[in-house]
Amino acid sequence: MKNLFRSCKKVLMTFICTTVALTMFATPESVPAKTNKKIGIQLYSVMAAVRKDPQASVERLTGMGYNVFELVQWGGDPNVFGLPANEFKALCDKNGVEIISTHSSIQEEADKENEIMARWRQLFEIQKALGGKYFVIPSYKVEYTVEDVQRMCDYFNRVGKIATEYDLKLGFHNHANEYNKLKDSDKVMWEYLVENTSPEYVCFELDVYWCTKGGKDPIEYLRKYPKRIEILHIKDEFVIGDSKTIDFEGAFKQFYKNGMKEYVVEIETPRALREKKNADGSNYTQDQIMDEMFEAARKSAEYLSNADFVK
Repeated sequence: MKNLFRSCKKVLMTFICTTVALTMFATPESVPAKTNKKIGIQLYSVMAAVRKDPQASVERLTGMGYNVFELVQWGGDPNVFGLPANEFKALCDKNGVEIISTHSSIQEEADKENEIMARWRQLFEIQKALGGKYFVIPSYKVEYTVEDVQRMCDYFNRVGKIATEYDLKLGFHNHANEYNKLKDSDKVMWEYLVENTSPEYVCFELDVYWCTKGGKDPIEYLRKYPKRIEILHIKDEFVIGDSKTIDFEGAFKQFYKNGMKEYVVEIETPRALREKKNADGSNYTQDQIMDEMFEAARKSAEYLSNADFVK
């Protein structure tokens, strides 16, 4: 009996030691965030890595707890990060990821209306195949006059109407400059866009960081236009929550109060990281830069996972 007890004790101690060792040596990315929340990310954040190895990148992000993606479709490339749309969607499906949106833009050219609209249709076809709900214009060149911004609104309404044929909603993503006033009006450019585009065809993706940097309060805009802002971009100086300069809690609470829920993290590569050097003086490689971007993404997912104000 004594020998049996000793044997059982030995087995138990071996199991405990092995478990502790595995926990100690597991990499942070191998331990998914402890959450049932939907946590989204704009793949622009690690675009170079996704282009290089879509499967490894998707698996790396899902291992951190991300389960919602917003894509990038620069230039209307029919492939999505080098893969046909159906293959990229299958990769996301396999890893439990929902695709909600993509970013791309085509400038209006009055003398090429039919050609431009045909290109939009190609992009919408791709997004529909991916299963997304939104198609977001991330930036648009325009003179800040009433006449030119009104022409932009009219163009967005025409494109947005076509998007509805594909069960998509056209959106617009802001940066800081859209919170300047028009050159020939006291109206803030972004406010003019909201008030002169059709709610049926156009919505807005509010980047809370750039709105704040533009000198405006994103929470006030969420209160003022509760049904026009359908997606949030959650962004900070680098890691979400680290700068303590963005009121993420207030933004999320008002967003949910408005009846909305879609959001994605976006992390832009800071200049200091792009210029970072190794101990031998050599420049950081793209892989090294991407490793630090993934680490920022991991910390950001952890912050959102632990935040009581995020559902």
